[in-house]
Amino acid sequence: MRRIEQKATDSVCPKARSRTQAGVTLIEVTIAVTLLSLLSVGMVLALRVGMSAYSKTEAKLMENRRVAGAQRIVQQELEGMMPAFVLCGGAPGTRAVLFQGQPQGMWMVSTFSLQQGWRGQAQILQLFVIPGDENGGVRLVVNEIPYTGPAGAGSMCTGTVSIPNTISRLAQFPAPSPGPRSFVLADKLAFCHFTYYTPSNLLNGPPSWQPAWASKGWPMAVRIEMAPLATDPSRLQPITVTAPIHLRRDPEKKYVDLY
Repeated sequence: MRRIEQKATDSVCPKARSRTQAGVTLIEVTIAVTLLSLLSVGMVLALRVGMSAYSKTEAKLMENRRVAGAQRIVQQELEGMMPAFVLCGGAPGTRAVLFQGQPQGMWMVSTFSLQQGWRGQAQILQLFVIPGDENGGVRLVVNEIPYTGPAGAGSMCTGTVSIPNTISRLAQFPAPSPGPRSFVLADKLAFCHFTYYTPSNLLNGPPSWQPAWASKGWPMAVRIEMAPLATDPSRLQPITVTAPIHLRRDPEKKYVDLY
């Protein structure tokens, strides 16, 4: 009886041992792989959405910096205006004030340069308005030409005009055109106009804003009125720039150094 019981026990133990061994079925593996794939896809989508939001935020921030930087450049260029003259026709030639102010642009000499800031050579600045790309409003552009003196600037002068009740003359220049070295100060504008703070011709009369400069010397201030083509509250918009001009030099007088 003991041998029979022992054989029966030996014959049952292998089955019992096989039932207690751990294992994974094919269905369980398929479910695990599917869940892992869904988790990976979710992580990739979340990362993609985050990178897209970061890219849009960075683009808006850079555009705001560009608008603020361009307005600061315009302000510094206008405030750096210096009294300069030109000999139209070369030397000897007709001496005239190197300044021309029109509703859509102006010629002036400034001590501020885009490349060298306040430390560089004086530049003849051509600030003017041109049409935007694909009829996208207008844009404000500036050209810089080194100012080498009255004789050197005389090659660009096309003539002079007299000013009523004075002996001084204003130089006339051709309409500027954009080129490879032109710098866009403001883009996608609905309009851009220049006005000049002009002293009154009447005795004790108050100055006024005029669309064109036709007085002696230089204006007391320059205003560039701008408005965006499409308003966007989430972005910094171009605004009107007004710069006072602190020039009190009389072009009809000769100034000499005392020392």
